[in-house]
Amino acid sequence: MVLIVVVDRDGYKDSYDGSVDLIDSIYYATVTLTTTGYGDITPVTPTARLVNAFIVTPLRISFLVVLVGTTLEVLANEGRRIMRDTRWRKRMKDHTIVVGYGTKGRAAVQTLISNGVKRDSIVVIDPRAQAIGDAGNDQMAAFHGDATNRTVLRRAEVMTAREVIVTTDRDDSAVLVTLAVRQLNANAHVVVAVREEDNVPLLRQSGADAVVTSSEAVGRLLGLSAVSPNLGEVMEDLLTYGEGLEVAERPVLGREVGKPPSAVPDRVVSVVRDGKVHRYYDSNVSVLAAGDKLIVVRPAKETPWAERPGADEDDE
Repeated sequence: MVLIVVVDRDGYKDSYDGSVDLIDSIYYATVTLTTTGYGDITPVTPTARLVNAFIVTPLRISFLVVLVGTTLEVLANEGRRIMRDTRWRKRMKDHTIVVGYGTKGRAAVQTLISNGVKRDSIVVIDPRAQAIGDAGNDQMAAFHGDATNRTVLRRAEVMTAREVIVTTDRDDSAVLVTLAVRQLNANAHVVVAVREEDNVPLLRQSGADAVVTSSEAVGRLLGLSAVSPNLGEVMEDLLTYGEGLEVAERPVLGREVGKPPSAVPDRVVSVVRDGKVHRYYDSNVSVLAAGDKLIVVRPAKETPWAERPGADEDDE
């Protein structure tokens, strides 16, 4: 529009000095498109008036459409977000919050889903827009923000969460997130991934129930692979869900009560009784009891125990 006025500047009249230059053209375009229109610069020739009628006016309308449309879009999106959050909060309870949706976070989510956790009970928190988009594409609720901020944790309903998995990129951030979670929810089971072994005691003191040292775990796997490639391959297979073998936890079935761990069809590694883990050869768990849980090695494609034929309420 500035170019149009400059080219046809003789068709306009400035009430101040009678002539229109480049600065006057910029000024006229600004006040005209924003519909301010002080009237100090006006088109006086038929050509200039026709240009204003058929070119400038549509530009002015387009400007208003873009301005109003953008404002309404922002308000509508915010309104939908608020309504969606409200509906989500009403039904969300005993859910799992995953802080950080990078490589570790996605692997943790995939493991949860492989073990029967529903997607709609998993909530992702991440400060990266790309990660939030990935979580949304994976059909999970996601909140954009820093989990060290208690406001973000409250939006994710951490107060009613059953479990929180922290997979931040920095150990200091993991500590802050753990402290914030513990301040808002003293009962949630908190699992944290850290890079350095020296930070494990600090995480436990901050309230973490379980701490996984990623760098040390990778180092051990590398060492096993160097000592015995076959052993390293088996360990990697156990840690990978979806193929080969997997490590899983399941309750003792009714027909297994009273039997030794060796009599169970699955390869029992440990028995969990009263919250304490016992190795399968421990004399304290020589006979399985109702309420025990088994840590087993099984084929990855094996049907979860709750979906097996005959797994009725008595088995539970």
